[in-house]
Amino acid sequence: MAAIARFQFLQPYPISKPSAFFSKIRQTSPSFSSFSSTKPCRIHFRKFSVTSPLCSSSGSIPEFPESSESSTSIVGDLLDYLNESWTQFHATAEAKRQLIAAGFHLLKENEKWDLQPGGRYFFTRNMSSLVAFAIGKKYSIGDGFHVIAAHTDSPCLKLKPKSASTKSGYLMVNVQTYGGGLWHTWFDRDLSVAGRVILRDDDGSFLHRLVKITRPLLRVPTLAIHLNRTVNQDGFKPNLETHLIPLLATKTENATADSTEKSNVSSSKDVHHQLLLKNIVHFKDNQLKHRAIAVSSLQKQMHQISSDHTLDDGEAGSSLDSRFSVDSILSDELSCKIEDIVSVELNICDTQPSCLGGANNEFIFSGRLDNLASSFCGLRALVDSCALPEDLSNENSIRMIALFDNEEVGSDSCQGAGAPTMFEAMRRITDCLSHQSAGETDFARAIRHSFLVSADMAHGVHPNFVDKHEEHHRPELQKGLVIKHNANQRYATSGITSFLFKEVARLHSLPTQDFVVRNDMGCGSTIGPILAAGVGIRTVDCGIAQLSMHSVREICGKEDVDIAYKHFKAFYQSFSSIDRKLNVD
Repeated sequence: MAAIARFQFLQPYPISKPSAFFSKIRQTSPSFSSFSSTKPCRIHFRKFSVTSPLCSSSGSIPEFPESSESSTSIVGDLLDYLNESWTQFHATAEAKRQLIAAGFHLLKENEKWDLQPGGRYFFTRNMSSLVAFAIGKKYSIGDGFHVIAAHTDSPCLKLKPKSASTKSGYLMVNVQTYGGGLWHTWFDRDLSVAGRVILRDDDGSFLHRLVKITRPLLRVPTLAIHLNRTVNQDGFKPNLETHLIPLLATKTENATADSTEKSNVSSSKDVHHQLLLKNIVHFKDNQLKHRAIAVSSLQKQMHQISSDHTLDDGEAGSSLDSRFSVDSILSDELSCKIEDIVSVELNICDTQPSCLGGANNEFIFSGRLDNLASSFCGLRALVDSCALPEDLSNENSIRMIALFDNEEVGSDSCQGAGAPTMFEAMRRITDCLSHQSAGETDFARAIRHSFLVSADMAHGVHPNFVDKHEEHHRPELQKGLVIKHNANQRYATSGITSFLFKEVARLHSLPTQDFVVRNDMGCGSTIGPILAAGVGIRTVDCGIAQLSMHSVREICGKEDVDIAYKHFKAFYQSFSSIDRKLNVD
């Protein structure tokens, strides 16, 4: 939810045993033909056979009973996505990888587009936002867009431009808060860093690289109760500027020398601890030396994402698992000098892996559920709704997903929902398919036929704080998507949009719930009202119910993830026929 904010983190510890859960999920590889090419290719779902995201931090592997629905559940894939996506950059890069593997074609915003009915395309902006779309084969100018919109960012701590500091013999890392997180939950957690760096290449050019250090590097220690006797009575009220500073290491003579070292080359080592930078650049991927490229038909497309290489720390002193990625396959090893780092943009991340929990393994325990759970369900629904050429044969609309950055801080950025990214894409698509500049009436007609699902996590009723919810609107976990209503337009849902979205659920026997905030409490918001007001697109706000929103560790129901995926997929597949049955104006 926008006005409150979320958090960002995560990736599992190395575990040598394969997941028992994934051993029971049938790995499917449905074939399809690339819609804009005559060469056939095949979808291959990503397999993580070493690290088990379903394991608890103790390393034990839970056993799951056989289920007739196990082969259709996306929960395991969501856990992979969460563990891969520590930052908004990684979430976008992983979505990009999955789209390319599914046969979507990468577009560049600064290049000319050549689009065709039946084609599937996508583009990224800032490597933190993404728009993907599939064009119905029966599309004609003026037909609408059916969109699911979510966001990739979550509340987190970010490194300040000058992060290096020392206190009382410790090397500290200066951070700033991003969004409205529950910051007390970040204390006493095993933390690390992830994000992106800009490197200076040998030829003088610059390289954009993603980086992720999977082992614990940092910690924000709490003050012992012996030195803060009244904390349980007065509450824990840390000063976010002075108390929320992660500890990196003890100060040594070498570290002191490093911090005073001068360089003629401008680099990040002047403002960040060299010890931190060494952990970033000291990457050696031995796990991938014996891995072959599984999808040879996609090799030509793989080079398109070579600029988004994800670096995983491989020097943890143990058998650290190197997560499978296309870029890692293309390069067995990658290293650089500290002087080559000219810019960094890093988040502080929690290292505990996403996993299933609860007595019946019915919960998902993870960071960044708000809002990567919505992002993944929407992404997967789009991919699966048009996996085969015939899936779009009778479609006259354009199916789209838009993933934005900076929702947690208001969306007013180049890569946020406040920018005209999605609507510029819609107009550009309309122009391309009309083979000329579409008139104002053509685009206006398309918008009138369009519908937007704003997908953002919802507040499930808390068993210990039931009175915080309006008596008759208390969403529960495992009971389906929550439709959000607010008379003051903090949510964009109307009676019409709510009915249409619920009708999709009714036709597919899917449950839904309703949420209204209490009159004596403030209401958060989403990107829904921002996008709805942008050009007047019909919008419904919905989300998966969760607990601990904006904590470093959140909770949602396993069943709700599959329900959301099915609801979103049904929206893509059946909304056109439902919408034709209702005439309002």
